[in-house]
Amino acid sequence: MPEKQLHLVRHGEVHNPDGVLYGRIPGFHLSDLGHRMAAAAAEDLAARGRTVSQLLASPLQRAQESAAPIAAALKVPIITEPRVIEPTNSFEGLPNNGKDAAFRKPRYWHRFWNPFRPSWGEPYRSVARRMRAAMDDAYARSEGDTVIVSHQSPIWMAHLDIAGKALFHDPRSRRCELSSITSFVKRGDEWVEVGYTTPAAPLMADAVDVGAV
Repeated sequence: MPEKQLHLVRHGEVHNPDGVLYGRIPGFHLSDLGHRMAAAAAEDLAARGRTVSQLLASPLQRAQESAAPIAAALKVPIITEPRVIEPTNSFEGLPNNGKDAAFRKPRYWHRFWNPFRPSWGEPYRSVARRMRAAMDDAYARSEGDTVIVSHQSPIWMAHLDIAGKALFHDPRSRRCELSSITSFVKRGDEWVEVGYTTPAAPLMADAVDVGAV
């Protein structure tokens, strides 16, 4: 029997015409392109021919919508998992790109007093801890593969923590594209990353991704 895997899937492109940092703000749904990206991730997972016994997703709309085609393709229900939600962020609702980006405004600079924590939102260590806990619990109860649909920052925190790297980083350096799939196995008590794929890569040229924390 092949060892079971756990796949962290990022949601697809979000409809965000104002280019704000959407964070946990309700009502941010997938764009038409985002739905196509989510479908590409579902097709990739289905084509692997592996037995997937559970599908978890962040409670945010964009994650639930990204999980829907996976649920249809793999014939598993969506289980909402609050621990894989986007981190809190004090810049939610503010512009996140271009000359009007909040980080360019002096009136917000006091929020950057500790980028290692970070001071503007949920601590990196907290994000990594809850992601690892959700992964551990899901893996323990699963007889086959597990798919978890989450967000860029939580997925990247899990990646860094499992790799034994520092959690502080430049968000622009994250290897976590829209609708990407990062796969892990657990050997003993240790997680091991075994793959990273970008099923939506052909669609990225037309994508806009400025709303991530």
